[in-house]
Amino acid sequence: MKKQNMIRWIAGAALGIACVGFGIHAYYRYEEREAAMQEMEARGQQENKDAEDQKNGILTWNGKKYRRNTAMRAILCMGIDTKGEMASQVVSGKGGDADAIFLIAEDASRDQAQIVLIPRNTMTEIEVFDYFGEPLGTETQQLTLAYAFGDGREESCELTAEALSKLLFGLKIDGYFAVNMDSIPYFNDAVGGVPVTVDDEMVANQYPEDFKMGETVNLIGDLTEKYVRFRDVDEEGSASIRLHRQKGYLKAFIQKAKESQAADKTTITRLVDGIQKLAITNMAKDQYMDMGLALLNSPDAMEDGDFIELSGKIYQGKFEEFYPDMDELKEIVINLFYKEKA
Repeated sequence: MKKQNMIRWIAGAALGIACVGFGIHAYYRYEEREAAMQEMEARGQQENKDAEDQKNGILTWNGKKYRRNTAMRAILCMGIDTKGEMASQVVSGKGGDADAIFLIAEDASRDQAQIVLIPRNTMTEIEVFDYFGEPLGTETQQLTLAYAFGDGREESCELTAEALSKLLFGLKIDGYFAVNMDSIPYFNDAVGGVPVTVDDEMVANQYPEDFKMGETVNLIGDLTEKYVRFRDVDEEGSASIRLHRQKGYLKAFIQKAKESQAADKTTITRLVDGIQKLAITNMAKDQYMDMGLALLNSPDAMEDGDFIELSGKIYQGKFEEFYPDMDELKEIVINLFYKEKA
């Protein structure tokens, strides 16, 4: 009997210690998250003070002023988590989420480009609306939701562009380009499929018959959507893990598109002609063709340095939240889109 009581006491003590440990961990995670939000708000107040300079395309960094480099274009590309026709929505919040967000830095003077990968769960100031579409002001929420509050078409794109511009210190977004999930197999299969080496256990565990760690798979048809879209929402950091996987896919796709273009000079034209029916954009056909050619003309196969990932902290609450390192982000924006003011 004494032995059983002792076992119960030890088990209870162990459970109590575990609960206390979990509570302390949760408390510190909460404190870190609150500190990150306060830092973002403080920086927002500082940026408001610099609003006049930003309006004129000027940023201050380490005591120096920088002006917008007019040779660089900032193009927002989005993958929306809907299928079928991208029809206009009348109910706020039903426009779909921007599940993949990329910023193309197109250098018109050199006809080259780099890609900034923006986590969908980046916390930033966005416009919010009620069920009937009436504005409620701004809140700090995930960037992906900016699209959902719009009409699922041009308004959604503009809301996302505005939110991204605020996040990027007033950077003017020169154009946007949005497609939904139906476009994935179209792009992929138009270049004859895309070979990738599986290096993500999350997708390999979900689809063991299709993807095995370390193996090279030629993505074709529905297999492509499985690979680029899946994430385990119960796994902390899953959005960032998927974004890294999407980066690998983009590298492989661009390389395959280069090879296709070298073999058949009509490849880009065919892609552009076909995508017009699937895309929502405020760019003219020649503008997004130039963007595509800039990506293909970039040196080599676009190395890791041409795909820029953001540093920051991830907090897992009801939803995953990403708080970018704002100092690093400002440096990235200036290096890509600005030059020192004379």
